[in-house]
Amino acid sequence: MKKGFDVKFWLGIAVSVFFMALLFRKIDFNQLWSALVRVDYRFILLAIVCTFISYFLRAVRWHYLLIPEKRIPLSSLYPATIIGYMANNLLPARLGEFVRAFVLAQREGLQTPTVFASLVIDRLFDGFTVMLILLFTLFTLRLPQGLSEAETVLRTGGIVTFALYAGVVAFLILLKRQTMKTLVWTGILLKPFPQKFSDRIIPLLGSFIGGIRISSKGRHITAVLVSSLLVWFFCVVPVDLVLQGFDVHLPITASMFILVLLVFAVMVPASPGFIGTYHYACFKGLSAFGIPESTAVSIALVLHGTAFFPVIIAGFYHLWRNNISLNAVRKVGDSA
Repeated sequence: MKKGFDVKFWLGIAVSVFFMALLFRKIDFNQLWSALVRVDYRFILLAIVCTFISYFLRAVRWHYLLIPEKRIPLSSLYPATIIGYMANNLLPARLGEFVRAFVLAQREGLQTPTVFASLVIDRLFDGFTVMLILLFTLFTLRLPQGLSEAETVLRTGGIVTFALYAGVVAFLILLKRQTMKTLVWTGILLKPFPQKFSDRIIPLLGSFIGGIRISSKGRHITAVLVSSLLVWFFCVVPVDLVLQGFDVHLPITASMFILVLLVFAVMVPASPGFIGTYHYACFKGLSAFGIPESTAVSIALVLHGTAFFPVIIAGFYHLWRNNISLNAVRKVGDSA
């Protein structure tokens, strides 16, 4: 049976084309090629190594989040993490999170909703860490003149987003401790929506919260917090290394600022792999520091390449090692 016209997919493609057109409309391609040829690829290699260290640390954090369910070895968690991030680059709407949960659940004999619930907590820790990076950057980094409005917008956006994350956490705590009362109140709040929507959401919330179990042991909580900070440290370092590869020397806070822009950019619905939005955000962030346009575009292309292609290659390797077909991954994404 043929699928109908996928509006969301083609809208994402259109968004990516729009931002890529904005990016290349005034670029001198000779200068662009010259910048790409001059880059010191030793720094790019180190950036790729640091990126994979961040994936390994994500697996470590996931280990501690799943401890109440089962002590899962990193030999299972790391391949599932890589496959999930590969799927994020190939499938729309960050469906790699569902793939990641499915792969680990199948390998370790766990319920997929339980594993996915742990990834929601995983993402909340990511969100809080990114917000801390944003606030730290905006209060320590002196942006060039003329960017005061952008600084105000980012600072306000960071505070609002941090508050939203805090609201989500508060809701989850209430849902966990006062499940029935919270579900009743949620049902009341959903009354303006169609009955079918409410009938589907309430059971899903009940099933989801049943899958959330976080260890209360101090050393486990500490491990989650420390690994979260290390994950994002090894996300900042590749940005700085790529800049150095292009002989661009900016303070580490500038790399933190660019990383936060990239995090916001990949939230914008676009084609798989965040093409266009990722590049344009990186370009604008670098332009704020006076980096020439051709060099800024070159850095954006290389930075995206270091995050995109190596994890896809590694993901295919782990699919092969674990006897998982690409078709199975696609089916999980479709069902999600």
